[in-house]
Amino acid sequence: MSRNSSTKTPELRQRRDAPLTTPTDLTRSATITGVSSVARTTTITLGGDLQVGRIGYGAMRLTGPNQWGEYPDRDGGIALLRQAVEAGVTLIDTADAYGPHTNELLIREALHPYPEHLVIATKGGFVRGGLEYSTFEAIGNANYLRQCAYMSARRLGVERIDLYYLHSGWAKDASFEDQVGTLAELRQQGLIRHIGLSNVTLDQLRAARQIVDIAAVTAHFNVVARQEGTLLDAAIEAGAVFAPWRPVSLTAPGSPTDTGGPEAVRRVLEPIASRHGATISQITLAWLLARSPAIMPVPGHHEHCAPSEKPRCARHRTES
Repeated sequence: MSRNSSTKTPELRQRRDAPLTTPTDLTRSATITGVSSVARTTTITLGGDLQVGRIGYGAMRLTGPNQWGEYPDRDGGIALLRQAVEAGVTLIDTADAYGPHTNELLIREALHPYPEHLVIATKGGFVRGGLEYSTFEAIGNANYLRQCAYMSARRLGVERIDLYYLHSGWAKDASFEDQVGTLAELRQQGLIRHIGLSNVTLDQLRAARQIVDIAAVTAHFNVVARQEGTLLDAAIEAGAVFAPWRPVSLTAPGSPTDTGGPEAVRRVLEPIASRHGATISQITLAWLLARSPAIMPVPGHHEHCAPSEKPRCARHRTES
């Protein structure tokens, strides 16, 4: 993958065969020719030197129920990950809490040794006490965070993690500044290339930037969930890439994934999708892509796809 260290500002780069010059053009491309073509023809720069496609792939759903345990269709999951890369995806997003651990291991089994252009982003700082989401807890202890990063690198089969997120700003056993400082030390030691923040507040982003460069910020944001708009704007102003999670799922987190959205949402989006010959998911992704060249959505696959449909769903998910 091409590297560029001349700037730390996220930028939209267009290849010679991609005449996308305006948000309108970008919207039309995303909705009509498919998101995979956008992923292949435009890139965004993380941390000033790491170029990836405008659209990543969120692998969280490749786990068991409630993101606990192994993905039940192992072969289908491997095929889906490979299909996503073949479709043009150059960044795959995971976390040690997904499974826990099984998601990272599945990615390694499917894709290692990784293509030169492929970036695996992962996260650390959560523990789980069982199947229920209520057992999630954030831990900020320095040795625990170090262990998280080292073990993720081991599971993924890499010596250095290209993009490593603090999974949340919720831990109470250590100050947020100390947690960021721990990741900064790991970056200085060479284990982490770039640092990201997940599920943080605006004040926490500002505090983190006083300690270390922040390459990416991820939070829940899409066409109907815009509560993190201020955080998005601050991240972009700071030169970070903003990576919205659940970019096409138009229901609240914790609800069954629904890419069509509630009836009121469908009434608004369906006519727009119809005019463009597109799906609602394509319209929602196009809206994000057009909002800012520093936005990198990370949609995941549809958890309702049957195992035999996984390759088709991979194509759909990288195109919608």
